[in-house]
Amino acid sequence: MSSLICGSLAFDTITDFPGRFAEHILPDKVHMLNVAFLVPTLRREFGGCAGNIAYGMKLLGGEPRIVAALGADGLDYEVRLDRLNISREHVHVVPTAHTAQAHIITDRDNNQITAFHPGAMSHAHEQPVPANLGANIGIIAPDGRQAMLDHATQMAACGMPFIFDPGQGLPMFDGTELRGFIEQATWVAVNDYEAAMLVERTGWSLHEVAQRVHSVVVTKGALGCDVYEQGKHTHVPGLQAAAVVDPTGCGDAFRAGLLWALEQGWIMADACKLGNVLGACKIASAGPQNYSLNRDEALRRFQSAYGTPPPMRPMD
Repeated sequence: MSSLICGSLAFDTITDFPGRFAEHILPDKVHMLNVAFLVPTLRREFGGCAGNIAYGMKLLGGEPRIVAALGADGLDYEVRLDRLNISREHVHVVPTAHTAQAHIITDRDNNQITAFHPGAMSHAHEQPVPANLGANIGIIAPDGRQAMLDHATQMAACGMPFIFDPGQGLPMFDGTELRGFIEQATWVAVNDYEAAMLVERTGWSLHEVAQRVHSVVVTKGALGCDVYEQGKHTHVPGLQAAAVVDPTGCGDAFRAGLLWALEQGWIMADACKLGNVLGACKIASAGPQNYSLNRDEALRRFQSAYGTPPPMRPMD
């Protein structure tokens, strides 16, 4: 079985600010904001939503297939995907652009400020969803605007069930476009801030969104997540991490667990529990793709926190 992951591939430049952003921003001066944060640490990591989700799925033994774009400077990422044995057959290389770049500052309270250059990501729509890929499930993660629109339509046309995960890309779309995504999707996954924006822009409550898909997941970090489906609201408690080191990529780790579990036929509440396991593991390590976990260990952590996990599908 394989999963199709449409989203960004990026290089993340990650820095840590030992203070608090709030202590350096004067609320009555935001109209003339001019601040500089001294960041004593700096590292460059492999990132991007598609890369991060694929990494987590591979740890669980999944077969992720990425549809994305890299720039002329993306050779290191190509080598990494090869080493991870993640297919890049559908990764489009744009020779006239840089690979997408995220510059992230994290303060002591895990608040983040990010500057993002899309680069090759703006050309991701030039790589369409393969018509006969044979994938069982997919996800539309943050990517170039046109790529998200096109890939959702192409997945729906193929009859492939998929998660709509707009993430940081949500502000690019108006209410009509967001309603279109929802009508085509099988599931919707957002954090609590994105959920509020989704409701505001579509004019639909979360229960009304859930009437149009199988379920809606709203993540709330360490507090867990809420699942809306069939007129019901279920809270899935969070999982305490061994350490809180770096939140970058935690949402993508959660979605990796979610996607793998849904591919196994688990109900959404159980899929969220596995997502929590991966998210808690990721936050204890620096960078979005440096945590280490295998499927057996993930299932043991699931059992310790939530009870016996559902069965897996038999191998093909």
